Amino acid sequence: METELAQLETQLEQLIGRYGRLKADNSGLHGRVAQLEADNRKLSAKLKLATERLEAVLDKLPEA
Repeated sequence: METELAQLETQLEQLIGRYGRLKADNSGLHGRVAQLEADNRKLSAKLKLATERLEAVLDKLPEA
């Protein structure tokens, strides 16, 4: 009985350790996702501006 309790205690400690590591990883991933979403918004804005500028230049070209 005592051996079983010791094994359960060990397993519980391992589970708690894994939980802590996964929680930290999850938090880091949430931060990374937020950063990537912000980067994506900036790049999308730059792409939109470049597209608008290119369309303006094309509109100024004489048609053949």
